[in-house]
Amino acid sequence: MDPIRNPYAPGAGQRPPELAGRDRELDQFEVTLERVAAGRPERSMVLSGLRGVGKTVLLNALRSQAVHRAWGTGKIEARPDQSIRVPVAQAVHAAVREVAHRHRDPDRVDEVAGVLKAFALRAGPADRKGIRWTPPVDVTAARGRADSGDLELDLVELFTDVGALAGDLGVGVALYVDEMQDIGAPELAAVCGAVHELSQQATPVLVVGAGLPHLPAALASAKSYAERLFRYVSVDRLPREMADRAWRVPAAEEGVDFEPAALDELYRLTDGYPYFVQAYGKVAWDAALASPITVADVREAAPAAEAELAVGFFGARFERATPAERDYMTAMADLAGERDDGPVPTAEVARHLGRRPQSLSPARDGLIKKGLVYAAERGSVAFTVPHFGQFLRDRP
Repeated sequence: MDPIRNPYAPGAGQRPPELAGRDRELDQFEVTLERVAAGRPERSMVLSGLRGVGKTVLLNALRSQAVHRAWGTGKIEARPDQSIRVPVAQAVHAAVREVAHRHRDPDRVDEVAGVLKAFALRAGPADRKGIRWTPPVDVTAARGRADSGDLELDLVELFTDVGALAGDLGVGVALYVDEMQDIGAPELAAVCGAVHELSQQATPVLVVGAGLPHLPAALASAKSYAERLFRYVSVDRLPREMADRAWRVPAAEEGVDFEPAALDELYRLTDGYPYFVQAYGKVAWDAALASPITVADVREAAPAAEAELAVGFFGARFERATPAERDYMTAMADLAGERDDGPVPTAEVARHLGRRPQSLSPARDGLIKKGLVYAAERGSVAFTVPHFGQFLRDRP
C-alpha cells in the first residue's frame, strides 16, 4: 500500500478525512445559526468529553459552519492561571475584521473597534504576559464602555456592540472556547453571566465551549442557571457503525476496502475512540500489502500504533506528572481495573497507598490542574484520557 496515499490523520485537533458520527451536532448547529441570525432565541453550546474523542475537531467544524454563513468568528484556548480578557479581545478582533469589510458605515466600525480597544486595555500587565497581540492602534479607545474592570459587565457591553455590528449584515458573532474548564471560577461565572444577559437581549452572539467531562459541573457551580443556559453535548466514542464509516469511507476513495474481520479487530483495539481510530487505521494501511486490509494486517500493525501512543499520547502526559502524582495515578489505575476503568473513590486511592486522604490532596489537585484526571463526581476521580489506566497497568 502506498503510504503517501494513506488517508488517516491522527493528530491533536486534526480533522479526519471522514468526520463520522457527528452529523446530528452539525445539523443542529446549522439550525442554531439560522435562528440566531433571524433574531430567534437560542442557547449557546458546550461540548464535553474525554481527551481524544474529537472535541476540538468538532469545535473547529462548528466554527467552519459559521464562517460559511459569513458570521464573524474567533477562537481562544483557555489556560490555567491566565485571564481570558486579552485572548477574548484578540478573538473578537478577528471576528470584527471578518464582518467589518462588508459594513457600509466605517464610522460605526471604528466605534466598535474603540470599544474593543477599551476592553483590551483594561487588562493588567499580568494578564498580558506572554501575549504579543496588541489592540488596534488606528482607533481611539472608547471611554465608559466595556472598560469598567468588571469582566461580566465589560463582556456584555463588548458583545452587545459587536453583535449589533454583525446584526446590521444579517449575521452574528461566535466565540469558540477550547479547554474551557481551565477558565478560573470567577471568570467562568462572568462568562455565564454575560451569555445569560445577551440571550435575554436576543443579541446575535454565540459562545461555543469545549472541555473535559467535568465542564458542565464547573459551569453549574459558577452560576446555578448555567444548566439551562447552554445546550450540552457529550462527545463520546464512536459506535461501531460510525467507526466503520471512519475507516471505510476514506479508504474507498483510494480504491481500498477492509475485510469484516479486520474491522472487528480494529474496533476491539480502539473501542471507537476517534484518535485511536485514526492511529490504528494509519498503521494498518501502512502494513497492508494490498486491498482488502486483513485482520492479519491489523494485528501486525497494532504494536506500531501501541508504541506510538505509549510515547506521544500516554507517555508525554505521564512524564508531566511529579513522582507523587505518578504514584497517585498508578493507584488509580490499579483500582480502576476492577471497575472497567471507571471513576475511583478518592478514599480508596488513599487506602491503597496507605495514606490519609488529606495528605494526597496536593497530588490530586496537581493532576486535575494538569488535565490528567478530573473529578468525575463527588469524592471520586477518573482519567481524562481513554485507556490511560491500561497503559499504566502495562508499564514495567
